[in-house]
Amino acid sequence: MSSKQPDPKTRQQIDENLKRVFEHQLQEELPDRFKDLLSQLKAQDAAKGQGSKK
Repeated sequence: MSSKQPDPKTRQQIDENLKRVFEHQLQEELPDRFKDLLSQLKAQDAAKGQGSKK
């Protein structure tokens, strides 16, 4: 693999394409399964926080 950096025009095109892909991903809603997992993690953190208080 070459360690040569792409020219500025190519680099700009790569940056624009990556931004387009990530912007599209940000517009998609989080799947229910992930929402459920996040809720479970928050509940665990809350339980641990209450258990360590004196």
